[in-house]
Amino acid sequence: MLTLNSTEFQIPLAHITLAAKRYGKIDKPIILALHGWLDNVDSFIPLADEFEQQGILNTFQLICIDWPGHGLSDHRPGRYPLHWVDYIYDLHAVIQAISVENQPIILIGHSLGGIVASAYNACMGENVAKLILIEALAPLFESAQHAKNRLRKGLLQQQGFNRQLARPTPTYSSIDVAVQARHQLTGLALPWCELITQRNMQLVDDKCAWRSDPRLKLDSLNRFTFEQVDGLMSCSDTRTLFIAAQDGYKQLTQTEHHANTWFSDIKMVTLAGDHHLHMGNAKQVAETIGAFILK
Repeated sequence: MLTLNSTEFQIPLAHITLAAKRYGKIDKPIILALHGWLDNVDSFIPLADEFEQQGILNTFQLICIDWPGHGLSDHRPGRYPLHWVDYIYDLHAVIQAISVENQPIILIGHSLGGIVASAYNACMGENVAKLILIEALAPLFESAQHAKNRLRKGLLQQQGFNRQLARPTPTYSSIDVAVQARHQLTGLALPWCELITQRNMQLVDDKCAWRSDPRLKLDSLNRFTFEQVDGLMSCSDTRTLFIAAQDGYKQLTQTEHHANTWFSDIKMVTLAGDHHLHMGNAKQVAETIGAFILK
């Protein structure tokens, strides 16, 4: 990995300030990268290095943002539960803030970032030049019969969370303990766990503590039904690339066969790797993206 030079900067929005990294020259057309749940901008370091290797950054700049509550971005104020649809509002505000003369930008989204990107493109496609979805295709959905139990579970979980806030912040003797914990929980390779974890942690009294918003681990209070997702997603004419991993999330098979209904112009590719294949198989992912956006 080249550890390509990047520029850290902030994006002050009306409702929150987000941290971001830029790779490449500021005067180039924008590729905006959106990371997954509990990740941060550094999950795109391997892909950014490959973009440089393959000359993609001669044509584009890559901007990666930390979602609220992740990495170095602000947390949402208050103690109310988080809702995934709020990320769509964040994305719209970011695009308005960084786009030059309202020019459409290329969106790359991994996992949660892909879910948000697909939903945003569905309703604001005029702002998206091309869409690249990695291990995500559309918002998650479930049967309406789960609505009551999901809401009840979420409220009880929030109640317990409020009690938890009264306790001291959990700390670790070293970052290695947190890296191992994430590795054991997710199965993500240790080098990638370390890369992501470093930005999501901070020092508290000479010990390591999570910087991430603890509310991120709470379940959603509601989820779309398939009818809602289908109504939202049908039908986009944005040129779209969907990259799945051979050993990725099997839940994607629930939505893959709807792809040609939801997107009029979509290329679907499966590459070697797990859910974070844009890290572990960055070279092939970058080659696939390069072939798609440099046409």
